Parts: sequence; C-alpha cells; structure tokens
Amino acid sequence: MCDLGHRHDHFGFLVDTPEIRALIAETERLRSAIHDDRSRVEALRPAFARLLAADGWLPESCARPDDTSKMGGGIGQYALYRAEDGSLCLFSLVVPALAATPVHDHLAWGLVGIYRGRQDETVYRRLDDGRDPSRAQLEISKRQELGRGEFYTLLPPIDDIHYVKTISDTPSISIHLLANDTACVWRHRFEPSTGIVTPFRSGYANAPCPDNA
Repeated sequence: MCDLGHRHDHFGFLVDTPEIRALIAETERLRSAIHDDRSRVEALRPAFARLLAADGWLPESCARPDDTSKMGGGIGQYALYRAEDGSLCLFSLVVPALAATPVHDHLAWGLVGIYRGRQDETVYRRLDDGRDPSRAQLEISKRQELGRGEFYTLLPPIDDIHYVKTISDTPSISIHLLANDTACVWRHRFEPSTGIVTPFRSGYANAPCPDNA
C-alpha cells in the first residue's frame, strides 16, 4: 500500500517492507560512521543494488503514472520513506513511455537506479558562476542508457542537473535515495535553450509536503 492521501505528518515509512527497512537501516548506519559524502555513497552501493534486485516490495499503487503530476507528463513521484527531520527520503519515480522529466536538480547526495523499464539520462554541467538565480548556462556533459538494476550517484554540484526520458514501451520506474526531502524542498527547473531557471517543488503523489517545508 502506498498510503495515498493518508498518514502525513513527518511520514516515516509510507511503504513498510523488510527490503526498504534494510536499506534505510544501512543508510543511517553509514551516515553515522562515514562523514565524507563520496565515501558514504560508495559504501551504500551494495545495499542499494540489493533493493533494485529484489522483487515484490514496491506496491502497484506506487508504480503508476500520476495525471495530477506537478512535473507534468503523467510523471508520478511516490514517497516510500521520509526521515522525520527531512534529512533522508526514498521514493519511486514513474515516467510513462516516451515521456521525459523537466531538466532539474536535486540539491542532495544520493543514489538513483532503475527498477523497471529503461531510461535515457542526459546530464548537464553548469558553465556560469550561479550568481544570477534566474539564469544558467548549461552544456551537456554526458548521456547514458540505463536498465533494470543499473544506478548512478548524485554528488552536487557534480552531475546534479539532468533529465530522464523513458525509452521502453512501458513506464520506467526509478528508485531514489536522497539526503533531503526531495519532492518538498524548493529546487530548480532549467530551460537549457533559453537559460531560464525557475524554482519548483515537485511534490509527492501520495502525501502532502510538511507545512514548514
């Protein structure tokens, strides 16, 4: 069950399975033991890979498109876990066939991997100094195709601006483990062709953002 529209407040486990609990427990252990973001993310890779390889833990209610999506295109973003202080979240992102996310950032370290379908990821590097919050000069730094079980790291500001497009004939589902409350923090949508930057908050399909977010 994805707790659609219920159990809000500070969230905790909106989907409570042994697989998710194991990943969150290992993440919290490593957050206490390792203080360098890069080393911590590297140490998390085996636990994250186990979650992606496991079957049956993701409810179908967290694996479907969302016609009310704030990201547009029927993209569904479903909270699976949120730390009470907003310092960690786990969510599924459902992107319908041939749909693409906006170009966006995340503002937190973490891991992103494919659970179903295939995605094409386009990553940008920022060329300007970021002093103007309404403008950004971007260039493509890399593209990659990813399928089930493949994943990548986020270590802002490196590789933090991207968009993904589903290239399978069914929706792609990616799993995100990030060190903030990603759908509820104000982050940025980019228009590479014009340089325009717009603040946005994507929101979760299955829970409202806390009042103080």
